[in-house]
Amino acid sequence: MTMAKKGRPLAAADIIGWREIVSLPELGVFDMRAKIDTGARTSALHAEEQEVFERDGRTWVRFRVPASRHHSDFRAEVPVLDERNIKNTSGVPERRIVIRTLLHLGKHHWHVDVSLADRSNMGFDMILGRTAIRRHNVLVHAGRSFLAGKPALATKH
Repeated sequence: MTMAKKGRPLAAADIIGWREIVSLPELGVFDMRAKIDTGARTSALHAEEQEVFERDGRTWVRFRVPASRHHSDFRAEVPVLDERNIKNTSGVPERRIVIRTLLHLGKHHWHVDVSLADRSNMGFDMILGRTAIRRHNVLVHAGRSFLAGKPALATKH
């Protein structure tokens, strides 16, 4: 038995691959491929046509994620959680809108903070950064993919 700090046994962790199928049911997104990127602090979702607006005294954003060969086109309107400087892939900080949404990964589900970014030149429309998977008892196998299976809890409405 492996022991954690202070002599407590470690719980068995679920192993996920460096890329997985995820769903974001609150956004109407089902079965999207995502890269698990432990080198990135913040998760990011490709979002075009971002438009910030007010609703019921809160700031909201509407955006579109164009279809890819792995998922269909979708539009969403969600409350803005934050706006912050986040380093892009070149290490240059850029101002991004951050939203919070429900993530389904295999048999697991929890809320994650996701920045809206231009990922049109990237291989994945979504990356899951290390804060999204921290404290959820998952380990990333850098040499394997799609270990979690399709999200079990997400169903299309």
